[in-house]
This record gives sequence, structure tokens and C-alpha cells, in this order.
Amino acid sequence: MISSVTSSTATGGTSASAKTDSATDPAAAQDRFLKLLVAQLNNQDPMNPLDNAQMTSQIAQINTVTGIQQLNETVKGLAGQFAAQQLMQGSAMVGRQVLVEGNSLALDSETHQATGAFDLAGSAASVKVQVLDPTGKEVGTVDMGALPAGRYNFAWNASQYQGDSALRFKVLAANGEAAVGSTALSVDNIVAVSMDNGSLQMQLSRGGMTTQSGIKAIL
Repeated sequence: MISSVTSSTATGGTSASAKTDSATDPAAAQDRFLKLLVAQLNNQDPMNPLDNAQMTSQIAQINTVTGIQQLNETVKGLAGQFAAQQLMQGSAMVGRQVLVEGNSLALDSETHQATGAFDLAGSAASVKVQVLDPTGKEVGTVDMGALPAGRYNFAWNASQYQGDSALRFKVLAANGEAAVGSTALSVDNIVAVSMDNGSLQMQLSRGGMTTQSGIKAIL
């Protein structure tokens, strides 16, 4: 009994699929148009026949529709090929170390150095990096002194840090009382790549995803 229901459903699905294919197939659309045109010619009023301009207009319309359908199929195929090529090229990034926006520090277990980077929007007379534990408590600082606008790397000796959770940082840059803008950057590794709705996504070793445009530098 169950087999019978499944079989009936499958047949209905095949029939629906065939109808859909017929409705979207350019060749089938042309065939239907020609049949309708012939029927129209056979049944036209002899006293008021279809004018050449009208017939030419109808033929031009069906050709335009067919051309657009074929173009859409071609574009879909090209998009699929481009996505596959992007994924293959992106696979070369697996294992690479990169800079992405974020304020987490990368800790080297051998040297005990916690590293990060930042982009400074303008010149600053004083730049200091605060090293923070997961609760936001300051556990150390790195004094960078006066710096012009640009990108800077820094390292903090984490050998005395007793916690086992990831450290974060905050950049404090100023000219006197006026704060200078900055963008925190994290050092991370790409462990996998994938495609999501035609966009290349890269998985980071410390969690999260980034895109090609999200990568600030390849180290």
C-alpha cells in the first residue's frame, strides 16, 4: 500500500517536472508559438487578413523571448563555472595566515608572545594598546609612543598571564584630548573555504568566517 502511494507520487512529480521543462524550454515555446500562428492564419477573417507588419512583430517578439531565455541559461552556466573556479583558487588560501578585522590576540605557545595589529586613521601623539582578559580587565599594556597614520603590528609578553581564555586588546590613540580613530586587526589562519550564495567564504581557525574583501593582509 505504501509502495503504491510512493509510486503515484513519483509519477506525479515526473509529470510536473515535464510540464515545467516544457514551459521553460525555448524550443517548446517556439513550437507552441508556430502552432498558434498557423491556427491564427487558418482561422483569420478573409476580409480582414493578418497584416505583414503584425506577423513580423509577433515573430520578433517570440524570437526576443527565446533569445532572453537562452541568454539566461548561458549566464547561469557561466556563473556556475565562475563559482567553481573561485572555490579552486580560494583553496590556495587554506593554511595561510591573514589579518582580519577583530580585537582578539594570537598567542604563540612557544614564544608566549600575544600579537595583533591595527590601522591608525591619523597621526597621534600618544598610542597605547590595552591588553584585556575575557572580562574586559586590563592585564597589560604596550606603549607605542607617537605614530603617524598607517598600519602597525605589536606584541605583548604573555608569559606571566595565568588565564586560559583568549586575550583581547583595545587601541587608545590621541592628540592631547582629541581621540584618533583606529581599527583593530587580528592575526588568524584560514582552515577551510566554501561557497555561499555565490560568495567565497573562508573559515578562520579561531572561529568565524570572512570573505575575500574582509582580508586586510596575507602574512
